[in-house]
Amino acid sequence: MKKIELGTCLQLLREEIVPALGCTEPGAVALAAACAKEALGCSFQHMDIQVSGNMLKNVKSVSIPNTGGLKGVAAAALCGIAGGSPDRKLEVLSTLTKEETDRVRAMLEEKDRCTLSLAETDEPLYIRVRLTNGDNWSEAEIQKSHMNITRVVRNGKDLTREYRQKECLGAEVKNADALKMRDIYEFAQAVSLEELIPILEPQIRYNVKIAEEGIKENYGASVGRHLVELERGNRYGVLAGYAAAGSDARMSGCSLPVVVNSGSGNQGITVSVPVVLYGRETGASEDALYRALAFANLVSIRLKSGIGKLSAYCGAVSAGCAAACGIAYLDYAPFPVIEDTITNTLAAVSGVICDGAKPSCAAKIAAGVQAGLLGYEMAKDGCRFREGEGIVGKDLETTIAYVSRVGREGMQDTDHKILEIMMAQ
Repeated sequence: MKKIELGTCLQLLREEIVPALGCTEPGAVALAAACAKEALGCSFQHMDIQVSGNMLKNVKSVSIPNTGGLKGVAAAALCGIAGGSPDRKLEVLSTLTKEETDRVRAMLEEKDRCTLSLAETDEPLYIRVRLTNGDNWSEAEIQKSHMNITRVVRNGKDLTREYRQKECLGAEVKNADALKMRDIYEFAQAVSLEELIPILEPQIRYNVKIAEEGIKENYGASVGRHLVELERGNRYGVLAGYAAAGSDARMSGCSLPVVVNSGSGNQGITVSVPVVLYGRETGASEDALYRALAFANLVSIRLKSGIGKLSAYCGAVSAGCAAACGIAYLDYAPFPVIEDTITNTLAAVSGVICDGAKPSCAAKIAAGVQAGLLGYEMAKDGCRFREGEGIVGKDLETTIAYVSRVGREGMQDTDHKILEIMMAQ
């Protein structure tokens, strides 16, 4: 394997497989606000927030952990100010106290304390928080990825370099869309286990724990628990149910952390929980499990890279497909079977809409995992969708490029219509 591809794969895993508390969009808003508060250095009198439509869509309906059910952009930003620390990145609200949450509730009641507007930008992931106190002011800006703090300013003085030195910035990973699936497959076989364990062990521990919590307790609409009961005795159905249960808990304010994929906790849960549970059930070795997880995570990152972190295209499709690929890897399936698994899945469920982060994400996760596993079973029997059938191309890489075009370009109007509906509610 080429050294540059090995390095790119490792960089992708290190940058994209990171811990987060709660939904990453409110977390990113809280992170920007915490940076602005730290830069201001004193209490604020007024906060002005500008976010992209996709950010607004993904923050509107999801519960913020440790708040007793608070939702929305202003609440997330105020939580970051009241109890957030930039050093904790996407776990910025992990130490938020009841007293701090009570302060947030009080500030939300204050007239003219906060203003919120849509940013005039084509960037799907954009946040700008401006705080003022008399003549003093500060701003923090995040773009492109959830920890990519592109600007921190106080009274006109640029403090961004200081925040880079503090490693508050998550650099946007490049070159993911240049990787081929064969590169990723060869990386998973060649990489040292010692490189993978520090990255992936927390994903195993955190994501399985929140999935178990979602099965045990009554979160959201309890999609996962209902699916496990419905599919009891069906291995694949139960795997999909546990992945959905993790989202049930996470979307409804569970305070357990997760490890994300492509900036999404739901995708991190989806891509990992079925692989881990399948590996445990089938007695896979530690070496095989970590390699399968590395492969699955990178497949999901690659599929999502051409679409973007936030769009109208539901990431559960990419992650569910990737989970099936991880299971295929554990089964020592040959690479052509894995290629056909991806083709079958993308042909079946590409175009599932993302209408924001909320409890129904769990149902989409279940559908994504089940579609991926159906695609795998078809591929094992030599069955696959063919070139010219809808968006299926002449080979896997062409199909991925077509799906990326649909998600990135073709669904822009869909995204605008979804936002229009949500804003009217």
